[in-house]
Amino acid sequence: MAEDAGTLLIRIRAAMPGLRPSERRIAEAFAADPAAANLSIADLAARCATSTTSVVRFYRRMGYAHYKDFTIDLTRALAREELATSGLAEAPGDIDRNDSLAGIVSKVAMNETLSIADTARSLDLDALARAVEVIGAARRIDTFGVGASALVGLDLQQKLSRIGRTAINWHDAHSAWTSAATLDGTCVAVAVSHSGATVDTAEFLAIARRSGAATVAITNFLDSPLARAADVTLTTAARETAFRSGALGSRIAQLMVVDCLFTGVAQASYDKSMAALRDTYAVVHPRAVKRG
Repeated sequence: MAEDAGTLLIRIRAAMPGLRPSERRIAEAFAADPAAANLSIADLAARCATSTTSVVRFYRRMGYAHYKDFTIDLTRALAREELATSGLAEAPGDIDRNDSLAGIVSKVAMNETLSIADTARSLDLDALARAVEVIGAARRIDTFGVGASALVGLDLQQKLSRIGRTAINWHDAHSAWTSAATLDGTCVAVAVSHSGATVDTAEFLAIARRSGAATVAITNFLDSPLARAADVTLTTAARETAFRSGALGSRIAQLMVVDCLFTGVAQASYDKSMAALRDTYAVVHPRAVKRG
């Protein structure tokens, strides 16, 4: 039996890009409707237009020797999700053309609540501790991402700057690559990509690693080019839908990881960080527009 039943649905979603087409259809069936766990192996194979052998191969890939154990844990994982969202309005499925604004709000809230809860549950704390350690000891931290992930890299850079860390965020791939080539063993490169397959982002991390810098990846998929170029990988568990692609679905989970990473770095040098936060607040706060 797999080690943590609560993360089974997370592992199923994360495994999808590396599965065979027949196994991916099975994974998609469970991700879309975990109640498919009530089906027999033969019925599941028929629903997914595949063979019973593919079903067996799939649940074994998920770490189970027996289908019954797999379906029991899947049912438990579904119950956990229902508990986590019990306070939200019921809003199953993707956003539809006929949804009201209230329905859109409910579906977005449901998706993002589960993305944060799943990421918190599955985040590797040992990996987080290593990332905190290397960033805390770094002379300089470079961050890079493309599209929505660029906003997450910028968020980390701004947070680190507020506690006195030398952090640079790069918006352009060529600039990021040339900077990565100048890094050394006293530096850290942090790259953000939901898929982990964004070529520019993976190349940034690969160049930084060749230059001797420590490399940190934030991605949804451990088996990805970006993760393979990283010394430390922090995985999210974002829920993507057809309507809400990576620009929305992954961002909330990535920002949650960044918040954990930043807080860990700040806590490791608590007094210095708190002093820096007070000083930066004191500079900005008086310049806020006063009401009345």
